[in-house]
Amino acid sequence: MAKKTRKPAEARSARTYITLSFVAAIFVGVIVWGNSRDIERTAIWSGLTFIVVLVAVATLALAVKDEPAEPNKPRLK
Repeated sequence: MAKKTRKPAEARSARTYITLSFVAAIFVGVIVWGNSRDIERTAIWSGLTFIVVLVAVATLALAVKDEPAEPNKPRLK
């Protein structure tokens, strides 16, 4: 039986962005919960962090070029 080869996971997929945003939101939520013990404030800060990190990472990903640079040509013209 032939082995099935998998394609490498796409580093810039929506799943990656959402996971990174979720981890950042949990981190901020734990810090806010530890300081205030207020569930409403914790939810607001976590949600805000999720949205800000998601937009920031997606915006930075748009700045990355997909084309590999040729070693014999200068990058700046």
